[in-house]
Amino acid sequence: MHRTFLPKLVNDPFSDPGLFVPFRYEKRALLFDLGSLENLSARDLLKITHVFVTHTHMDHFVGFDSLLRIFLGRDRTLHLFGPPGFLQQVEGRLAGYTWNLVHEYETDFQVRASEISPGRKVTKTYVCREAFRAKSTVLAEPFSGTLLAEPSFSIKGTLLDHGIPCMGLTLQESFSVNIIKEALREMGLPVGPWLNRFKEYLYERRDPRDLFRITPAEAKVTVEKTFRLGELADRIARVSPGQKITYVTDAGFTAGNEEKIVKLAWNTDHFFVEAAFLERDRAIARKKYHLTARQAGILAKRAGVKRLRPFHFSPRYEGRGEELVREAFEAFRHGKKRTSNDKKMNIEHRTSNIEF
Repeated sequence: MHRTFLPKLVNDPFSDPGLFVPFRYEKRALLFDLGSLENLSARDLLKITHVFVTHTHMDHFVGFDSLLRIFLGRDRTLHLFGPPGFLQQVEGRLAGYTWNLVHEYETDFQVRASEISPGRKVTKTYVCREAFRAKSTVLAEPFSGTLLAEPSFSIKGTLLDHGIPCMGLTLQESFSVNIIKEALREMGLPVGPWLNRFKEYLYERRDPRDLFRITPAEAKVTVEKTFRLGELADRIARVSPGQKITYVTDAGFTAGNEEKIVKLAWNTDHFFVEAAFLERDRAIARKKYHLTARQAGILAKRAGVKRLRPFHFSPRYEGRGEELVREAFEAFRHGKKRTSNDKKMNIEHRTSNIEF
């Protein structure tokens, strides 16, 4: 089964954290954290539309300038999200450069940044041709956990304790649409841009009785072909539960964090979680508000995740990364089983996702 999202860590587990999430068959990607971006090509960077920054420690935000530089002179809007204090941090970075020539650009590049605090989201837009001065309109709205909602997926965030607020993130696909290529061949339908539009109609839950047209301009067909949307979907599409990806880094192993992380990562397909220290160094981990590898495995076990990917290892273990991985997976395989409260959460989770 082909997945819509193809997540990969930007760097090795000892280097700056970051998760690059490209869309299959689309020139688009999401980015979780803005550490060093040297391992991403210019083509990869230009696919990015939304960036979700957990917090602005240097190893999570130093890539801002690299991304900004490659977007200059392009007709794009870059969407950024971050925790309390994020707008001030973005403005500080933008103010660090001289922008006396940007008025000559013919393009309309903008940075649209949102700061998340408990119960509230504040958004400002910074315009390149106006030396990145913020527009006078500031959007303040209630925040109940959803950072971004599109027909095909949503991004949710929760504020964790790292001594400072730090966002945990999860991507939830509404449902997965896989195209049956044999059915396309049988119907004489070629692949092409029309398939993306077809999927969009399904994600938007349009009336199955609506007409769907495939034109010669978007497919190699001699004449326009018309189908009922529902009938076409029955013949060429296989719909299955959507993919879920969760990203958690820089969070202490506190009761509050544990509850939030388990809820955020519940039944996730891919769980990218920091494993900064070995369990024998848990006193250091506690002092620095980080997780040990064992704690990461325990959280994964409790959340019932399918695939565990530990990362963000402390440099003190350079050359010994397999110890951290081994400790995390031992806890994942043999850790504490779900409690009755966990089972109740699972029932509620499944009930809330039977929409498609």
